[in-house]
Amino acid sequence: MNPWIEIVVLVIDTLASLYLSFVVLRFLLQVARADFYNQFSQAIVKVTNPLLIPLRKVIPGAGGIDIASIVLALLLQLVIGELLAIIVAQQWINPLQMTLWGLIGLLKLSTYIAYICLIVLVVTSFIAPHSSHPALVLVRQLMDPILNPVKRIIPPMGGLDFSVLFVFLGLTVLQKMLDIFASNVGLVPLVVIGY
Repeated sequence: MNPWIEIVVLVIDTLASLYLSFVVLRFLLQVARADFYNQFSQAIVKVTNPLLIPLRKVIPGAGGIDIASIVLALLLQLVIGELLAIIVAQQWINPLQMTLWGLIGLLKLSTYIAYICLIVLVVTSFIAPHSSHPALVLVRQLMDPILNPVKRIIPPMGGLDFSVLFVFLGLTVLQKMLDIFASNVGLVPLVVIGY
């Protein structure tokens, strides 16, 4: 690939991945019922509002789930994926296929976000276990809906919490399953954010 094309793809992929991560985080924070008055939540809201507010006028939420965030994330995957396909392969990809690939990419991106949150929880449990830093509070609120059911099955033993290990294992299995599914549907990693 031409080095100039590589640079363009790198810039587009990096900026799109960052923005898409904010959109996915906003959705996950709503699902986890995290504190939206937290300063980090407010930053995510400010970054995503310009595209999300107009979309919410057309697509309302349902059952406490922000459908507009999901649609925005899929639309971003579709537009960026098609743009990268044109730049890299000089061709369009079937929009239905790209939407399926985008959905797989969003699920994979969500697992990466969960991985990062779990690593932050593990590291801070040793460094600052009782910290009330707003970022850590938000990470805890985001991961509690996943960790608490596992903690009920596998309670902490001797001061060690093994639930994080089992959630890591579950996320890894989910990623492997997504990779298998992605391979079966012919996903091209270069044009899907999250891969």
